[in-house]
Amino acid sequence: MLILRDAFLGVTRFDDFQARLGISRNVLNQRLSRLVDEGVLDRVPYQEHPPRSDYRLTDKGRDLWPVLTAMRQWGDQWAAPDGPRVQLVHRACGHVADAVPTCSECGEALDARSVRAVPGAGYRANADTPPAPGLSPVS
Repeated sequence: MLILRDAFLGVTRFDDFQARLGISRNVLNQRLSRLVDEGVLDRVPYQEHPPRSDYRLTDKGRDLWPVLTAMRQWGDQWAAPDGPRVQLVHRACGHVADAVPTCSECGEALDARSVRAVPGAGYRANADTPPAPGLSPVS
């Protein structure tokens, strides 16, 4: 998560990730390779001798932005007694903003109490796993 956080902040170079995160080079190499293998980051060569690459977010990686933002906002509210270390400024209006999930149909704000879970296209009833109590068909 910290690698992704830094990637969203514009970090692309191995040495910059290593300096910011303070983890060993071999551990960082393993984690970056895993993110590349999973399609979250692309490795883009920028130097041949010695070989060096940038690590850039893919579309799949950029789709993690709401997840990381929600986690950051939770931490700002519940675990940052001195206030947030980073704030988001909306480029369009210039104001500090919180990311808020909204309904893609009506635009109303979403929270855990305003939605219910229903079986999706990939749902398969499994005799070994009882259904979740809140999982009911659309009615």
